[in-house]
Amino acid sequence: FSFFIKLVFAQRIMVKAKSWVMTKYFDGFPKKSNFGLKVEELPEPKDGEVLLEAVFLSVDPYMRLFSKISMKEGDVMIGSQVAKVIQSKHPGFPVGSHVVSNSGWRTHTLSDGTGLTPILPEWPKDVSLSLALGAIGMPGVTAVYGIEDVLGLKEGETLLVNAAAGAVGSVVGQIAKIKGCKVVGSAGSDAKVVFLKELGFDEAFNYKTVGSLEEALRKASPEGYDCFFENVGGPSSFIVLQQMKNFGRIAVCGSISTYNDSEPQTGLYPYVIMIIKELKMEGFLITRWQHKHPETLRRLLAWVKEGKLQCREHVTKGFENMPAAFMGMMRGENIGKAVVAV
Repeated sequence: FSFFIKLVFAQRIMVKAKSWVMTKYFDGFPKKSNFGLKVEELPEPKDGEVLLEAVFLSVDPYMRLFSKISMKEGDVMIGSQVAKVIQSKHPGFPVGSHVVSNSGWRTHTLSDGTGLTPILPEWPKDVSLSLALGAIGMPGVTAVYGIEDVLGLKEGETLLVNAAAGAVGSVVGQIAKIKGCKVVGSAGSDAKVVFLKELGFDEAFNYKTVGSLEEALRKASPEGYDCFFENVGGPSSFIVLQQMKNFGRIAVCGSISTYNDSEPQTGLYPYVIMIIKELKMEGFLITRWQHKHPETLRRLLAWVKEGKLQCREHVTKGFENMPAAFMGMMRGENIGKAVVAV
């Protein structure tokens, strides 16, 4: 009887959930003072609810951009995580199962199941679930849709991708090689250039050390570029456009070089080049193809299992280190996907 009482009591113990909030809007590059750690007690799930415990959390450049758009001071930092269901009163999410959740920077979350994506049932036991935040997750599907639905990349074409050693760029280059294309990557360190060569990039260079970006691009592909997968933005993009082939296509995925600007950048405008070369430039968000996510994730998982898609991660341990991991990622310290292991 006493054991039963202890068991019931244990099941009803409130869970202490930690979360990181944005205490003040970012002004320039993020600082420690922009973040605050909050602790609250969560009740046990009601009917139709589940209690999630974070296992891996993601840090991504879009968080800096969307902090201006979809957050207010005091809000929990936005973001996705791989979480384990530790209590459940929802038939679709049994205890012990894992999901991808947009719960933000939280250790524990109560959910009614809305927006939860179960980990693929065929997920191999020897593949880390953290990849559901990287190559077999949002960055992976971003790469696929940018290449296939925006660029329409064809076999034999030449693709340039910047921020190429990051979570999205490294997958973009590998998929382009799977499709039989020449791939040139730009990255911010010699170690990242070595990594890109290991992935099979045909050419790669460190944009921080080349004497001239224009010359580096021309040397890597004298004939020019059919497609450009843009992650960086800023003045360098104008230089790239000048070396696009006629009827070239540009997929604008990100503009990380501008996210920390206190004032909007002004500068060269590419319209004349785009007219003369008849270029097509298109920005995109992956929500446009949300209906394709399950099939796309299965394709990415298959490429990983076949050894066609290599995945490197920059793992920071400890939920208390979320802000440091985020700021490190924004400084470009990561090679591959930046994740935090709780």
